[in-house]
Amino acid sequence: MVIFDCNGVLVDSEPLATAIVSQEFIRAGFALTPDVVARYFTGRRQSDMFAEVEIAAGRKLPKDFATTVASATLRRFRTELRATAHAAHALSWLRGPKCVASSATLDRMRVSLEATDLIRYFEPHLFSATDVPNGKPSPDLFLHAAAKMRVNPADCLVVEDSAVGVAAGVAAGMTVIGFVGGSHAGGKLGLHLSAAGARTVISDMRALKGTVIDIRGW
Repeated sequence: MVIFDCNGVLVDSEPLATAIVSQEFIRAGFALTPDVVARYFTGRRQSDMFAEVEIAAGRKLPKDFATTVASATLRRFRTELRATAHAAHALSWLRGPKCVASSATLDRMRVSLEATDLIRYFEPHLFSATDVPNGKPSPDLFLHAAAKMRVNPADCLVVEDSAVGVAAGVAAGMTVIGFVGGSHAGGKLGLHLSAAGARTVISDMRALKGTVIDIRGW
């Protein structure tokens, strides 16, 4: 089975998402630029990010902050989000079971995949880190997805674009393919993914099928 992260892997969402949450942080009086958000929180659950920001700042975010960010994100994703280049090509040719396991909420995941016409490859096999005790880099989400899909973790491949996501997949006993084809990927991202434990790193979704075959012989 292949388990896909959503943001930055299937959909090219990271620059848009970080810009949205940074804007809302600044409106609430917390000076977090998009670069800061990306550097420290890429791949993480928003609830974990909000908690860490409150601890670092020594004060609480507005009570409705999570709802405000979610509404702004869904609104803009519906009109501005695009699929990662060649994602549909890769999914069309990839054989065997597959699912999505993301730090995003189920609503955001579904909107992201509907807006980019990728949901047809996965639904109903969508799994959110909001449904497990610990977010990435904990293995909880990937183990949850494997259990729901009734697949042994050792038989799972994970496609991830963040170091915390790679670490989560490795901790779950899965083989991880790093992906650096998103518009947010900097020159050193591949090195970070390899250091976190990625078996190999690809920069183009058209290389995914061949990579899976090389690793598993599928």
